[in-house]
Amino acid sequence: MEEEKKPNYSWKDTNLALFGSDTEKEVKKEAAELEPAWQKTGKKAGIQIWRIEMFEVKEWPKEEYGKFFNGDSYIILNTYTKAESESFFYDIHFWIGRLSTQDEYTTAAYKTVELHTYLDLLPILHREVEGHESDLFKSYFSEITIMRGGIDSGFRQVLPEAYKPRLFHIRYENALMSVQQVGLKRNHLNSEDTFILDLGIKMYHLIGKKSNKEEKFKGAQYLHALKAERKGVAQTETVEEDDWPSLGDMTILDGDEIGVKKPKQKKFVHKVFRLKERDESAVLDWDFISEGRVLKEKFDGGDVYVADSGNHLFIWVGLGASIAERINSLSYAHNYLSASEHPLIPISVEMEGKESALFKKSWVMLH
Repeated sequence: MEEEKKPNYSWKDTNLALFGSDTEKEVKKEAAELEPAWQKTGKKAGIQIWRIEMFEVKEWPKEEYGKFFNGDSYIILNTYTKAESESFFYDIHFWIGRLSTQDEYTTAAYKTVELHTYLDLLPILHREVEGHESDLFKSYFSEITIMRGGIDSGFRQVLPEAYKPRLFHIRYENALMSVQQVGLKRNHLNSEDTFILDLGIKMYHLIGKKSNKEEKFKGAQYLHALKAERKGVAQTETVEEDDWPSLGDMTILDGDEIGVKKPKQKKFVHKVFRLKERDESAVLDWDFISEGRVLKEKFDGGDVYVADSGNHLFIWVGLGASIAERINSLSYAHNYLSASEHPLIPISVEMEGKESALFKKSWVMLH
């Protein structure tokens, strides 16, 4: 039975400490212009994706957009326009798979800074972690598929008889379809969703009794696509939840529970903190400011603020914030997160005057 691997990343390693620091200033525009991957960026609206491969930035095939390996790290650039302006606007995300190596996600972070520099420091920067992606990131794709493996893995190269047993979790939430490969464990099954049990030449569409029609349709569609990849030699079967216990091939799954309930999401109180240098001494004070939305006037451009919505963390950097405040904001934010019940939620760095619409909607009262 396969073992569940632990993530390779840590709170310290997956931060955005490069942004707004001396390291960012050392990433010269001239050096960024030498990176071949950036030569075609930011010139037209749309999504561009790159994967980190052996310390290099490699273009990700457009036909695979929305598909990610959990052993890799990626950079995603969204270029868009606004009705009131002829200029381009940008969001840069670096996405970290839960089994991505330190070399990969460190390279992704550095190259994200490099792309930020290449685009004249205009983009809003985001860190995304597998399983806890931001709503903005999810909005780029009609569906997201998370595959196990890394650079050496492939979607189509392996023959059917060479496939190792796999279990895919299919769910439809907030108008987004996601397909995620999970461990071969019974407690990964639940009544609210559908699943694909892939045994190579035999595949099952497992339908939870409370799953919705979108998940059932996507499960059937995904099963058909897998069968087509194997030249039609694989057999498929749809199995309702009540018949799961009698399915002999389910013995490949470890554990006892079948059809367990999904855990309920915990609710967090929205909070805002201020990070302020004390008397230019490089000693920082971390002060609780308020709960809920904040009047624009409460943000002092000489400081850094951390706004926690429970599922997204925003770091707002005032133009007059000190170097110590900028550099240490991530460390303080991560210490706060690690001491809370938060998972590895998305992080966005918002610069004064360049705030995203999401930040303004979530946190700032403009009247």
